[in-house]
Amino acid sequence: MDRRVDGNRDPMTRRQWAIAALPTVFLVWFFAYPLFRILERSFRDGNGFSTVLSDTGILGVIWFTAWQAALSTVLTLIAGLPLAYVLSRFSFRGRGFLRAIITVPFVTPTVVAATAFVALLGDGARSLWAILLAHVFFNLAVVVRTVGGLWEHLDPRLDEAARTLGATRWEAFRRVTLPLLRPAIAAASAIVFLFTFTSFGVVLILGDLRWVTIEVEIWRQATGLFDLPVAAALSIIQIASVGAALFVYSRYQERRTAEMALLPPALTARKPRTRSERWMIAGAVAEIGVLIIVPLATLIGRSLTDGLEAYTSLSDAGGVLAVSPLSAIGNSLAFALTATVLAIIIGMAAAVTVARGRGGLSQWFDSLLMLPLGTSAVTIGFGLLISMDRPIDIRASWWIVPIAHTLVAVPFIVRTAVPVIRSIPQRLREAAATLGAPPSMVWRRVDAPFVLRAAAVGAGFAMAVSLGEFGATTFLVRPLENQTIPTAIYRLLGQPGTANFSRAMALATILMGLTALAVMAIDRLRDSGDF
Repeated sequence: MDRRVDGNRDPMTRRQWAIAALPTVFLVWFFAYPLFRILERSFRDGNGFSTVLSDTGILGVIWFTAWQAALSTVLTLIAGLPLAYVLSRFSFRGRGFLRAIITVPFVTPTVVAATAFVALLGDGARSLWAILLAHVFFNLAVVVRTVGGLWEHLDPRLDEAARTLGATRWEAFRRVTLPLLRPAIAAASAIVFLFTFTSFGVVLILGDLRWVTIEVEIWRQATGLFDLPVAAALSIIQIASVGAALFVYSRYQERRTAEMALLPPALTARKPRTRSERWMIAGAVAEIGVLIIVPLATLIGRSLTDGLEAYTSLSDAGGVLAVSPLSAIGNSLAFALTATVLAIIIGMAAAVTVARGRGGLSQWFDSLLMLPLGTSAVTIGFGLLISMDRPIDIRASWWIVPIAHTLVAVPFIVRTAVPVIRSIPQRLREAAATLGAPPSMVWRRVDAPFVLRAAAVGAGFAMAVSLGEFGATTFLVRPLENQTIPTAIYRLLGQPGTANFSRAMALATILMGLTALAVMAIDRLRDSGDF
């Protein structure tokens, strides 16, 4: 066997080190260094922590962030668990469509979700309950997909045996099914809690600066009050809180996870037999209609209040945007395309390094690549804002926005490509090398057909993420001529007049459509056998 092509066993070659250098330098310079500057700023200007700890208003923000995240998580579980049961245990016409509809809010940019509730609730949108409802709307898919994904594999005969022994339906669920579902429920709860703990777009738009999370307060302190020490201290508190929550979840999973017998979904789902089961399905359909379809349909309807006038006026410049909304669409597409190209180049180099490497080095590198995904976008934007002033000041550069988007998108590329690269049979590479093919031809003929398709799927994710990114962009859009669709929506919603409101609805509808196109492209590539 030619050892030169056995990259899974041999130590990393000089070429592999060169490939790993690109994502390493990018992450160190644009992610690790900005976080270090935040840490440095928070300790150098010691009054940041002292101000946070002595200001009852800021302490109230921290407390509100925690309890609204906990309450949002509980409400999402209450809404999502019945849907997970119906969609995993019953087979009925339209089940696939309902599953797809539930996923739509999760891939919808947060600014669109918030705008949908402004359109639906009107004057009542600026309230705590609107924030909580929007969080349920946005995270419902997490519970249904995570818990339902396990529930549909559990053997229904376990419940039936308990019922035969005299247990009620509730007792059978509590004593048999619930203990088996606890790891999935814990996973869904942790994800929803982290998403709502770091919520920015939803709280900024619906909270109207009366209800403020740590994420929004960091943005307000840095861009509104210009108090960078306090913003840095809050960033450190947020990172520590997220890390603590992840640690608790990890320990819980270690203790609760157990092996269990799982069945294919085709053997566990059945058609409804009783009237109560048919009513449960009808209730699930009604819940999905109220929580998901109605807000999205209202958003589209409000954008058409005056016919197509809101859309035809998107080319008009002036006002708070300083550019036309149509230019904001162009900016978003330009940023998204640039970020996608950068994310593909950096992400694929990182994926090859992780997939071909072995041992602790590869695992540590993989963990480093995932860190931006666990860091709030506002913290990323704030870090870039205070650190990218040397050796060359690029804070007002056009490139700073796609760089921030690339940081968030790279983990999606890596998670998409690594399993594909690892699944390519090594014997195909060995056979090509035995026949005399040089390494470049081995890559072109063996790896490329698989890897390029994975890269295309990752590109779809990167495009969707960049189009809807709001947290980091609010820090970095300089000057106003570089407004994106999410930042333009926020500025229009803050202005009086029905014309501005209708244009915000139209922009949100367009952003939802662009994101949906990116997600549809991903699904087409996944379902198709050809690139």
